[in-house]
Amino acid sequence: MGLFAVILEDLRTVKKNDPAFKSNLELFFNYPGIWALFFYRIANSLHRSNIPYLPRMLSGLGLFLTSIDIHPAATIGRRVFIDHGIGVVIGETAIIEDDVLIYQQVTLGGVSLDRNTKRHPTIKSGTVIGAGAKVLGNIIIGENARIGANSVVVRNVPENSTAIGIPARVIEKGFDKSPLSHNKIPDIDKEVFGYILKRLAVLENAVISKDTSSIDSKDHELEELYQAFLKSMKN
Repeated sequence: MGLFAVILEDLRTVKKNDPAFKSNLELFFNYPGIWALFFYRIANSLHRSNIPYLPRMLSGLGLFLTSIDIHPAATIGRRVFIDHGIGVVIGETAIIEDDVLIYQQVTLGGVSLDRNTKRHPTIKSGTVIGAGAKVLGNIIIGENARIGANSVVVRNVPENSTAIGIPARVIEKGFDKSPLSHNKIPDIDKEVFGYILKRLAVLENAVISKDTSSIDSKDHELEELYQAFLKSMKN
């Protein structure tokens, strides 16, 4: 697919992914992510043609106009949508495959100063990266993964999974594979506090009623929940 065909596809992607989209005129004023990709597509084409200086100048102009920093040497696939976009940083050796959704303040950054290595992450197709997330180093985010807002990801994330927290941990739970599914991200603090409250309730009832016969069965049930929670935290 040619350069301008890819740019037109980027424009159509906005209509598909943003329910707030109302008219084509909004593309010119309300979508800095589209403009950032526009400057990137041209700068990347020039970079791959080994033209010096101009690619970085174009990416600098795009950064000035959109507050989105995309290195011209990064690899970005088709139908990638940078929603809102302010503060997004995409490093030189980052690879983003098709149909990825990225929100504002996301960083795809490096943790090495070695110029001869891949320093930035690879984001597989269908991934959603929540606002403020930092994905750092030469790691792989698997297909259809979900990265929770403000998470810091420093190791691989398997496909079809959700990672949240600092540092991010993979939660072993299924999720609705709709384009966003942000409301499906589990609250691990809520889960562990719920477990503690249930255990206290069992013990209190046993003390008040002076009947300990139900403790064993209830305690076994809660222990299974607790072990499942620990297993998810170890990933």
